[in-house]
Amino acid sequence: MADFGNDRSKATARAGPPAQRLDKWLWFSRVLKSRTQAAQIILDGRVRVNRARITKPSQPVSPGDVLTIALRGKVQILKVTATGHRRGPPAEARQLYEIVEAPEPGSPLHPQAVVARRPPGAGRPSKKDRRLTDQLTGQERRR
Repeated sequence: MADFGNDRSKATARAGPPAQRLDKWLWFSRVLKSRTQAAQIILDGRVRVNRARITKPSQPVSPGDVLTIALRGKVQILKVTATGHRRGPPAEARQLYEIVEAPEPGSPLHPQAVVARRPPGAGRPSKKDRRLTDQLTGQERRR
């Protein structure tokens, strides 16, 4: 007796955790409202999977992958915990990922940037201020 259906199921069971298209996973997890929006931010290069920039909506993601998403002026870091079977209610969607906290400013992983401070309300430097800054840094301009 031939069993044609089991060959495929055995192959997928050995392949490891199931993978899912990135745009579909973003839509199932309710990170974005539509699959078209998900595909667009991926094409724009605003999504990374395991620190690698992705530009294909068909990129497979599986449990354990870490997604970095630049969205609405913020960066979200999500760890994929499961692939979705449908776009269910928000409570079901939250089970597909866990939020990873970004390193806090000043921690060893996030060095503090040195930023020049001006008194409040000082605005942009004047031409005279720029010339003095250039002299201090050794970048005098020829006139």
